[in-house]
Order: sequence, then C-alpha cells, then structure tokens
Amino acid sequence: MRHTPFCVRFIMAAPRTVDGVEAENTKAGLTQSNSSSGDPKRPQFGTRFLTDPRQVFQHNAWDNVEWTDEQEEAAKKKVLENNQPLPPEKQEEYESRANEYWNEFYTIHENRFFKDRHWLFTEFPELAPQCNPNHEPHPDVSGTDSTQQDGFDLKQCRDSAALSGDSCDFPGSSATYRILEVGCGVGNTVFPILKTNNDPGLFVYCCDFSSTAVELVKTNPEYDSNRCLAFVRDLSNVEAGFPMPDGTLDVIVMIFVLSALHPDKMQASISRLARLLKPGGVMLLRDYGRYDMAQLRFKKGRCLSENFYVRGDGTRVYFFTQEELHELFAEAGLEKVQNLVDRRLQVNRGKQLTMYRVWIQCKYRKAS
Repeated sequence: MRHTPFCVRFIMAAPRTVDGVEAENTKAGLTQSNSSSGDPKRPQFGTRFLTDPRQVFQHNAWDNVEWTDEQEEAAKKKVLENNQPLPPEKQEEYESRANEYWNEFYTIHENRFFKDRHWLFTEFPELAPQCNPNHEPHPDVSGTDSTQQDGFDLKQCRDSAALSGDSCDFPGSSATYRILEVGCGVGNTVFPILKTNNDPGLFVYCCDFSSTAVELVKTNPEYDSNRCLAFVRDLSNVEAGFPMPDGTLDVIVMIFVLSALHPDKMQASISRLARLLKPGGVMLLRDYGRYDMAQLRFKKGRCLSENFYVRGDGTRVYFFTQEELHELFAEAGLEKVQNLVDRRLQVNRGKQLTMYRVWIQCKYRKAS
C-alpha cells in the first residue's frame, strides 16, 4: 500500500538528543525503504498512517512516511549548504578529546536524560526471553560441566590454553547465551534485558568509551555481577582485548553508537567485533539515517567531514545510508538478515511543529 505523499516543512529547532532518545520513546514501526535492498516488507509495530495532511496534528507520530521529491531535494540542499569542514587541527582536537567530551556528558546528565529501551524486544527478539536455543542452566547451577556450549568448544579452548599457558576461564564462560552491548551508556539497554530475560544461561557484557558511564552502570542497584560485566572499551582501538575470547558471543548490540566513531575507523571496528561472534551469531544495529532531522538542523561550522558533525558539547555523529552500513557488515564477513529504513513524522501538538526522523535498523549474521 502506498500512502499519499505530502509536504511538511522541516523543523530545525528541535531539542538536542543523544543516542536516539526520541527514537526510544516512540513505537519503532519499520518499513522497507525505497532502495533496492530486496527485503520483504515486514509487519508493522505501529500502523498509524497519515493519508490526509490536514490531520497531521491529531497524533504524536506517523508511520511509513514517504517523502516527496521536493522534500528530498530540500534535505540534500540543506546538507550541502552546511558541508564546509572545519580545519584539520580542529578535527584532530575533537578526535583526541573524544573521551573527555563523553565523560563530561555523562557527568552532567547521569541517569536523568535517558529512558529504558523497552522497544528493543519487539525489534530485536534475540534479546528477549526464550531466545536461547539451549534453554539449559549454567553448568555450575546444574552440577554438570558441559564441554560444548552452543558452538563454543570448551574442551578445544582448554587444550589450546594448556599449550599456550593462557586461561580458558573468563567472565560468563559457563553461560549458554552471551550478549554484548557496545556503547552501553548508563545501561538503558542492559538493564531491560536483565530484568526481562530471566534465562539462567544468560550472561550480558556491556562496554562504553566513557569510564563515567561504565561507573554509573556498575553503581546502579540493578547491576548484578553474576549475570553482567561492565567494562571500559574504546571501540576504535582494535588492538585492545575483550574479556571474552573470539567466537563466544551470540549477540552484539549497537544502538546509536557506531555513528559516534570517526568514519575512517568504522570498518576496522566492525570487523573486530565480528570476530567475537559464534557461527550463527548476530550483530544488531540501530542508528541515524541520512537526512534525519538531527542532521538537517546542524548549522555551519559544525561539519567535520561529509555527513559527519560535532555537536555543541563536543560529541560527534555520523548519518548513514543503508548501502554504507551494508558494505561495513559485508566487508566484515557478515550476511544480511535485515537492513531497513524507518522514516517517521513526529509531531509536537502543543507547539504545532512537525519533525522528520530517519533511522536505520540492521541485523547481520555470521555464517554457520
């Protein structure tokens, strides 16, 4: 079904958000984009479609919004107007001080800025209860010591460790289902998973570039060190180690985090993460799409490179196309399961404002 196209002006003076807060507070109804991705249209989470532009302010959000050619051209023109990169020395400053800016952000906002991402279980059922195909308790709970755990061969690991002198034991080594969130912030993905998924074989890892954010996760009263491990990790530092061996993770989650990296470092970062997945493991992503409202409201003097910007607080953000993300995952050896664009029209009925949001959601699998 094609819904009537309409034209509503772009609003640039929307409140600033970090890691897609506005995305998390609305129903994430995803639709197939107009690109030739080949994905079948999926069932809608939200089914509210605007067919009469006069009714735009009757609801807070509309699904499956199609842009007119005029809207698309206006967005491209706006981006081109602001495409004046800052001098190299300023770009290097934002790169070298990235950790400082994110620590400052979490110091200021702590837990007051964020809401838990409960929409995750609808969009990514791999995170929900009953997602573990084994459904077996931890070996230490059952009193047995399985040497084969859903694709991860403990015996092989121990034999290898004996030869190398390393240890095969690691946090979560007895788990039968392991999830890693990269860029965990203050835990708005981790804690809903722990509260919702009571699988005794589950272990959740979470890491963030900001030591301040990780400390906020660890001091949260819901943090359970028996089921979760939070640690500091710079995703772009591909030489740094992880607390788990390669080939041990069932799921890796990245929610509005890849966009914070310098574009030149994205491929190596994704490829490094892919090595952590088990055969059949999946990488889940939701991030900013090209011509999202957040991109269109950037003023001149904020552009670092094409489609890459710096916010007023020094944190950075990139705006993707589906094709760019597909290339990153495919180059890392992952197979496409899902690559969708979510175009939504959000409405502030009190102020009579309309705001276009564009997000991309991906799911890529490591070959079995």
